[in-house]
Amino acid sequence: MADQLRGDAPFTYAMEHCLDTVYRAACHHAPTVQDAEDVTQEVFEALLRSGKSFADGEHLKAWLLRVTINKCKNLRRAKRSGELPLPETLPAPIAEEGSVLEEVRALPRPYRSAIYLHYYEGYTAAEIGDIMGAKRNTVLSWLSRGRKALRERMIGGFDDE
Repeated sequence: MADQLRGDAPFTYAMEHCLDTVYRAACHHAPTVQDAEDVTQEVFEALLRSGKSFADGEHLKAWLLRVTINKCKNLRRAKRSGELPLPETLPAPIAEEGSVLEEVRALPRPYRSAIYLHYYEGYTAAEIGDIMGAKRNTVLSWLSRGRKALRERMIGGFDDE
């Protein structure tokens, strides 16, 4: 691959290498699977319209994830404010009842996003900081607090039985 992705190359590269990653991130952050599909399409439309050049595939992937998370955040905000109807239930896509992914989705937003990007997508704390616009140490705190909250949720569920 060339040192830089320019012209149509970012879109072609993203479709071949990042589509699944964008869709998984959208499923994780969007209220429903249908919303995740819409967000995924909007992200790739934004890439086409952007005309942006990227240093490499990782730079492109980080940009796509940031746009995906922002579009999901905007969608949730619009649904909360009444601009869009909010479904009665918010199903966790690709997560069975009692699954770890379901518990991760129940965490507060920064913890949920940091844990998802670290454990499901394999990003380091510094890379997550770049994607989410936070400092590395902040991300490390989110990961630590998120793991603690997740442990309490998971172990708490077992103690009740």
